[in-house]
Amino acid sequence: MNAAANQSPGPITLGELAVRFGCTLQGDPSQRVSQVGTIEGADSTAVTFLANPRYRRHLATTRAGAVVLDPSLAAECTVPALLTRNPYATYARIAAYLHPQPLHEGGIHAAAVVDVSAVIDPQAWVGPLAVIEAGVRIGARTTIGPGCVVMRDVQVGADTRLVASVTLCHGVRVGERTLIHPGVVIGADGFGLAPDRGIWVKVPQIGSVEIGSDVEIGANTTIDRGAIENTVIGDGVKLDNQIQIGHNVRIGAHTVIAGCTGISGSTTIGQRCIIAGQVGIAGHLTLCDDVIITGKSLVSASIHRPGSYSGAVSIDETIKFRKNAARFNQLDSLARTVRKLSNAAEKSASDESGEV
Repeated sequence: MNAAANQSPGPITLGELAVRFGCTLQGDPSQRVSQVGTIEGADSTAVTFLANPRYRRHLATTRAGAVVLDPSLAAECTVPALLTRNPYATYARIAAYLHPQPLHEGGIHAAAVVDVSAVIDPQAWVGPLAVIEAGVRIGARTTIGPGCVVMRDVQVGADTRLVASVTLCHGVRVGERTLIHPGVVIGADGFGLAPDRGIWVKVPQIGSVEIGSDVEIGANTTIDRGAIENTVIGDGVKLDNQIQIGHNVRIGAHTVIAGCTGISGSTTIGQRCIIAGQVGIAGHLTLCDDVIITGKSLVSASIHRPGSYSGAVSIDETIKFRKNAARFNQLDSLARTVRKLSNAAEKSASDESGEV
């Protein structure tokens, strides 16, 4: 069966938007909008937003149909405004409403390969060249996009979307309303190897992966299956592109992780954490709830107190950086010298005090 048309609501009045999304309207409630746009490029049919102060100057010249912004800036806005304390989140909800994802009618494409034992809800869609193996269960209104591979005994909850070329290895569990982007691999073997007289013996990875509900997983991200127990991704977690999550990692609800971060095996990350891009997290660590790790940091010890943590060297002119890098190797010697001088100074002060 074919994809259904995008269920766009069409033009909607600002008054209706204000009521639907809990905003205070400054302007004509009968004016209609149908799309979103940038604050610089939007026309009278588009809604835009202001959350970053860098773009505040555009309030005076924007031609948007409405701007979503904080009430404190209402007087500066020359066009209708939807006033809210969290403009970015409100804009995100309006954008999702005006530009919904295309919906599919339930069914299985003729070019899909589906095992007879798979249980697929009649409202789910299985796209061309998808492979559904034995024992799979797929919930209502779920989309399995083209080229996806869903291996044996996988369970996928309702309203979840596998965009394209996603691989769910055997036994993986995915919750409801989860979005998984192209190239994601969930449930491949973790990097488990035991040394034995100069060779490496593979450790069977017999656990699986549990993905919660309302999760988003970016393109080409990989989540390894557990060695014995499962790797667990909590509800509401948001993962960017090209992240590596090792076996038996546990990530708490509503944590967000930016691209190219690597998390080694058996590490536990708490709830509501923010992990920036290119962060490296060593294995067998614990990060408590509400931790922020800034970009390119290396986490080599557990963190037990909420807060913001950094461990990267900031950028500098190359010649200065090279000089400082050379001096890094001298820090231990410098510390020893300072300690000797400090001890000598203390001894001298003590001797003088004794003479008096």
